[in-house]
Amino acid sequence: MAFATLVLTAVTLNLQNVLWWLVVGLIAGFLASRVMGGGGYGVIGDIVVGIIGAFLGGWLAGFLGLGSFGLIGTIVVAFIGACILLAILHAVSRGGSNGSRGWGRR
Repeated sequence: MAFATLVLTAVTLNLQNVLWWLVVGLIAGFLASRVMGGGGYGVIGDIVVGIIGAFLGGWLAGFLGLGSFGLIGTIVVAFIGACILLAILHAVSRGGSNGSRGWGRR
């Protein structure tokens, strides 16, 4: 119970924090969808990809002992995570298309 209280007090969900999450998610998701060869997923899709990518990139940066500094660093980490997420999604979705799993394509 004490751990849950510490975690919940460390995360403050006010309007300003949520808006920053949305802005960072939108920027990272939009840039990642352009770099990874997609046409974008719309505003909501880019925000979702960016926010999930931010969690993935933050976890990976923490695992590697790296940190992000300021807004630009946060966007870069989220962008890298979003690119990784889109690469995984492209690999999974293309693998099942046309009844083939990538073996013997011409």
